[in-house]
Amino acid sequence: MVIATYNAASVRARLPLLLNWLAENEPDMLAIQETKVEDDKFPFEAFQELGYFVEIHGQKAYNGVALLSRDPMTNVRKGFEDDAWPTDCRIISANVGGIEFINTYVPNGTKVGSDKFDYKLRWYDRFAQMLRERYDPKQPLVWMGDINVAPEPIDVFDSLKMLGGVCHHPEEFKRLKTVVDFGLTELFRMHHPEPGHYTYWEFTIPNALKRGLGWRIDHIYVTEPLVSQCKRCWIDVDARTLERPSDHTFVLAQLSKF
Repeated sequence: MVIATYNAASVRARLPLLLNWLAENEPDMLAIQETKVEDDKFPFEAFQELGYFVEIHGQKAYNGVALLSRDPMTNVRKGFEDDAWPTDCRIISANVGGIEFINTYVPNGTKVGSDKFDYKLRWYDRFAQMLRERYDPKQPLVWMGDINVAPEPIDVFDSLKMLGGVCHHPEEFKRLKTVVDFGLTELFRMHHPEPGHYTYWEFTIPNALKRGLGWRIDHIYVTEPLVSQCKRCWIDVDARTLERPSDHTFVLAQLSKF
């Protein structure tokens, strides 16, 4: 099976690109982040016509996550299900064929020292807690999405310059490590330990894609039962060159049938 993750930066703005990409690549599961649309305005039919079941957790203009699956999804859950946390539509999970899938759009943090950065750190703490409350690392689980952290120096085009800023900050590294210590393996680095691979290129930097000025902040993680099942993991850089792209691109992994 092929699974993929993609920050669309508006699912409706990216709909033609998404539909063409799905028709060409035919993944079994796609996790979409930053859908930016209320549930009643989500373009269900367009994806269903391609043979996908759809589960969403959306809001107007901000955030929003979706799961598209070739097979029916069960045990669908949205958010932390915790009254102490606002519903900002950043998490959706479901079971497909005995595998738990979690799709997240992690808060960006905006600026170090700000309330939003503090919220990001607390969000990561709550997510780590949620993993341990809901799941067992000995069972097959996939966590994927826009994690908004470039955890290694090679995950950003200029680590010396970016270190200590949003998405490349030691406090974020610590939070991500706490999550990964649940029992997760990041698939792309397992197959590609070398530098020069990115999933996000800012539109504000002229010719960022061509110049290799990117960040690798979109990841796919799995628990131990799925590690050996991963045959390859790759970034579809070409999709970032298509008409009206997101500033992110697709990350894919191929797993043997569990």
